[in-house]
Amino acid sequence: MDVISANMANVDTTRAKMVDGKWQPYRRKMVVMQPNESFSSFLNKAMNERSAGGVKVTKIVEDQTPFKLVYDPSHPDADENGYVQLPNVDPLKEMVDLMSATRSYEANVTVLNATKGMLMKALEIGK
Repeated sequence: MDVISANMANVDTTRAKMVDGKWQPYRRKMVVMQPNESFSSFLNKAMNERSAGGVKVTKIVEDQTPFKLVYDPSHPDADENGYVQLPNVDPLKEMVDLMSATRSYEANVTVLNATKGMLMKALEIGK
């Protein structure tokens, strides 16, 4: 969610990084994740014991999608033809990613609460 927030905050940033003596707009960042362990080892472990899976962040990379060109000759960063390079951040896509992350979190919390409830009932039965 931090990366999505940074992308949204920089949706109009035209001077984010100096490259070859020239300012470039903010470039969208993306999170690359991988499973904590391979599926086969997770499956073998799950057959023998109760364990949770998960993912870990491998790295954060910059999206190499081209910048958006917008005609605005009055902008201070406009080129000689009047075009401004804007970040390759799509606010709609960022909001969809944010909603997806939020829903995934909520689903995981629901599963944990259901598991907790079942364990509490099992303890009550054992009394």
